[in-house]
Formats: sequence, structure tokens, C-alpha cells
Amino acid sequence: MPVIDINVHHLPEDLFSNQKIADGFWSTAPTAYGWHVEVFEMENGKKQMNLEYPKGYSNLNYVEGDYSAKSKLDAMDDAGVDYAIMRVPVWQEWLRVETCKEVNDNAKKIVDESGGRLFSTACIPPWDFKENYYELERCIKDLGAVGVQLACHYGKLYLDDPAFRPMLRKIAELDVPVVVHHTPLPPYPESILDYTNLRRELGRVIDQSTAIGREIFSDLFEELPNLRFSHTMLGGNFYSLANLLTPHASPKKEAMQRLATTGAEEIQARLKNNIFFDMCHPHSFGKDQVECAIKVCGADHFLFGSSFPVFYGWMSQGVQFVKELDITEEQRNQLFFENAKKMFKLPL
Repeated sequence: MPVIDINVHHLPEDLFSNQKIADGFWSTAPTAYGWHVEVFEMENGKKQMNLEYPKGYSNLNYVEGDYSAKSKLDAMDDAGVDYAIMRVPVWQEWLRVETCKEVNDNAKKIVDESGGRLFSTACIPPWDFKENYYELERCIKDLGAVGVQLACHYGKLYLDDPAFRPMLRKIAELDVPVVVHHTPLPPYPESILDYTNLRRELGRVIDQSTAIGREIFSDLFEELPNLRFSHTMLGGNFYSLANLLTPHASPKKEAMQRLATTGAEEIQARLKNNIFFDMCHPHSFGKDQVECAIKVCGADHFLFGSSFPVFYGWMSQGVQFVKELDITEEQRNQLFFENAKKMFKLPL
């Protein structure tokens, strides 16, 4: 069966050699709030861009040469991936529209060079300014982007915040899906900074599950019922929280209501109709966990993704992992191909 990877990272191929583009990335990191960016040469001669928060705690690493069209296609051939959808890894939380234009133009170039195997998503700032809308429409209508990529929060504002409603309204009007990529850390990260795996894995899980929770409890999807979000990191393991967060009425008369007890049908409907999950190197989560997620949320809500090139091996490991899951062939085809084809309206 064909395989689509919906989470292949894209950065401008000349990020480390084009000073204008490099400045567009490096200058936007919020250093006044404790983020630290450094660029240095590694032992193999390649350059690395490292983002730390706070200084001394690494959260993002970009390596020269990892993001070329050739590196993507070679990895896809090795892993048995037929098609892939690209998105900028994490930095979209800060990029200005001028740099986004450069990112999107380079993505279009890579798409054209791929022989129909790669697709792009629009990298845009979500703020309510005319230039951002112009760039969104240019990406969808002129560059052929199949979706929009957003961060799950910007500063301390998650996507349910009124500040983003005008842009989300426009995206819903264009009828394209949103890939909601995790950010390096949740807004209040102090309790998980000290340990690398808590910082770099649990931080993303907390952020994604928080984002989804806010989206389904808000009126976002009530106002925009055709808006579709695909969240990374299995939605922050949201399958394990879906029932816990759904309102339940007590069968007894209680002294007081400590939790919401109404609205369960609306919450479940939003999870069913508007929220989907990027499997995001699924082998890392484990066989039992992924099979449980599919059982709870349904195979029609998960899309295969690898987060290439965070680890080069993740793409092939992920493909093999999904092939070995104890699920039906119909479900496997949904994970690998049908869900992505349908959501992104791919011409395949």
C-alpha cells in the first residue's frame, strides 16, 4: 500500500549560507525572554543552529544539509515512503512574514523538484495583519500548499485565543487543514527543565494536550465547524485523556459540583469532527500505546508522520512499526495513506 509521511521537516536549503534568511530565523528568537541561539561548526564540518531555553538547556538543533530535497527523497526511498508533506519544525512560532515568504518559496522549489512526491504547507504568522492574509492566499492559490502550519501556542496564547480567530476564520474559508506543530516547551516549563527527556518529550506532550483541551472546550469549532487540526505527538497522548476530560454527571446528589457535568456530546463531537493526530515517530510511543490510541480514537483519526530528520532512522523505523501493529489492513491503509489523502485533498 502507498505510504504518506505528513511530518517531514522543511527549512530553507540555504539557511546556513544565505545571511538574509539566517538573520530572519536567528533574529526572531525571543532572547529577551531567556531563549539563546548559537550557530557553530561541528566536528564533521557541518554547521548547527542550537536553540536553548534557558541558556544551557538545548531544545532545538538544526544541522546543515539535513533539509535538502535530496536528503528527503533518499530517506523516503530507503524507508518505503511514497509521498511526504513538509512543515517548518517549531520555529514558526516566531517567524516574521518576510522570512515566511522565503521559506514558502523554497518549499515550492523543493516540491517542483520532487516529481510529485513532496507537498508543502503554508508557513505564516497567525496574527490579524493584511500581509499575513496575502501570504496565506498566495501559498494556497499560487504555490499549491495543501495545508497551513501553525504552532500550538504563540507566547502564552493558544489557538483558541480571540487573537487568532480572524486568521482561523480565513483558513476555514479556504477549506484547508491545519497541522499544529508542538513548540519546544509549554509556556510555564520550569518544573521539567532539569531532565532532558522531560524537557524535550514531556514538554511537547504537555503542550499538545493543553492545546487540544483548550480547543475543544472553547467555541472555536462551534464557530468554525469545518476547521480541521492535526496535532503532533499523538495529540499529546490525548487518547488517554479523552474520557477523563469529557464531562460526566454523578449518579448521586452531590454537595457541590466540582467539575463540569454537561457538554459531553459537544466535546466528543469536536474530537470526532475537528481533531486528528499526527503519529510523529510512533515507534517511540510503543506498540501497546499506539494500538490503544487507535482503539480509543479510531484509525480514521491518525496520520503517519516521522519528524524526519530529527533522527534519520525514525522514518524507516516508523514505517516498519506500523506494518507490525496488530490492526487490520484497512486500518493500516488509513494510517499510511487514506487519512492524509482525504484530509489534505492530495491529487493521488
